[in-house]
Amino acid sequence: MANVLVLFAHPNQKHSRVNSLLARHAGQASGITFADLYAEYPKFDIDIDREQERLLAHDVLILQFPIYWYATPSLLKEWLDLVLEYGFAYGTGGDKLKGKALFPIVTAGGPRDAYSELGQNNFRLRTLLSPLEQTANLCRMRFVPPFALFAANGAAADGRAREHLAAYTTLLDALRDDRFDFDQADRLDLLSGDMLPVLERPAP
Repeated sequence: MANVLVLFAHPNQKHSRVNSLLARHAGQASGITFADLYAEYPKFDIDIDREQERLLAHDVLILQFPIYWYATPSLLKEWLDLVLEYGFAYGTGGDKLKGKALFPIVTAGGPRDAYSELGQNNFRLRTLLSPLEQTANLCRMRFVPPFALFAANGAAADGRAREHLAAYTTLLDALRDDRFDFDQADRLDLLSGDMLPVLERPAP
């Protein structure tokens, strides 16, 4: 069994069509630790010691958030800035996160083809999230390609939200039960629900 921590960061949950659905499920999932950062820190007064203890107690860190202006919401950036301290997460003596996994779970408003060198947003989603990937590298963590839902605003109406939730359930279960194939995931640019059967190892 792996210890999985989900940090949920959404500053506008009352208008969330998909992320809140995923968060409710993660909060009820057996064996998963769930934290809503905006609920816990509405004034951005992050308890660094508490958050570092959470990290020490878990093997997999999931950052679940909607893409805001091609990046993380502001509280999640603040969390990263404050919690991943020199001497704890990187630098001299900063090996406390070595070997743990960092896994972005994201929703994007635009369609997938908008996130390409030839698309409206000019960059792939993985490229836009490269600060998180390099953060993982610096902290000697294992970066997992983002699990992404594109065109999220219309996903509830066309049934994709339900499919994505089912895939998220499968993903959380596989991570918790040590059945997620990290090596296979490393070969991919992004993860989506239809890829998960390939990435799920059979139970021992």
